[in-house]
This record gives sequence, structure tokens and C-alpha cells, in this order.
Amino acid sequence: MHCAMHSIPFSSIQEGGSAPTPTSFPESFDERPSKAKEPAVNISSSMSVPSQEPLVLKNKAPRWHEQLQCWCLNFKGRVTVASVKNFQLAAAVDPSHNIPAAVQETTILQFGKIGKDIFTMDYCYPLSAFQAFAICLSSFDTKPACE
Repeated sequence: MHCAMHSIPFSSIQEGGSAPTPTSFPESFDERPSKAKEPAVNISSSMSVPSQEPLVLKNKAPRWHEQLQCWCLNFKGRVTVASVKNFQLAAAVDPSHNIPAAVQETTILQFGKIGKDIFTMDYCYPLSAFQAFAICLSSFDTKPACE
């Protein structure tokens, strides 16, 4: 999975960095009632992509487990059932950013199966619950429902 978070600047994971929290919605939506062949919402040019580099999330690489003879991710006991839907995301960091290895390996979002049709989601800053949930839902669209 490769996820570009355009609403979160890359600098949010750097020491002292922060993600902006909007206090209101931009006044870019036209509030006219929609007619049959007109778009329901018009978005003005004021909604532009931030000039800062976005935070990009990538799948954490699994490690070879010698005893089990398979590739595994360490969910620290939070995921108990093997599934193609299980994943962990961390920041995709360019070496030129001089981010410490510990920060690069930090799991920002993990999602995994714990029972029949039961999953667990763990996330941390800079993701919001809404963003984390949306990313997890997207995994159901791209992977088989039955295993």
C-alpha cells in the first residue's frame, strides 16, 4: 500500500513538527441547490494542494521468522489471525531528510484480523481516526473478501 497524505505535511514527523488543524471549512463550496444537469458542488480554485511536501505512508517490510519459516510483521499481540488484510504503515522517508531510524520504523497505522469478521485498528499522530479508518476501509476494496 502506498498512501500520500496531502493534508498532512511530511514535516509533521520531524522533531518539533506539527500537522495543521483546520478550524473551519474553506468557503469554496457553492451553496446553490442542485438542478438535474448541474453539479451539486462546485469547488473553487481556492482549494489547492499545500506547497509543503506531503507525508507518504508505505507498508512496513516483513521480517523472516526463523522458527515459523515465514515472513511476519510484529503486531505486538494486537493481531491474532493471519490474513491478507493485515498491514502496518510507516512513513516513507527519503534519506536526505535526516530522520532518525527509530522514527522511520514507527508504525503509524496497523490493521489486522482478530476473529471471523472482526478486525482491530491502531493509529497514532499525525493521522486522525477518520483518516486511519478510511485507509483501513480501502484495504477491503483491493483484497479478496474470502480467504
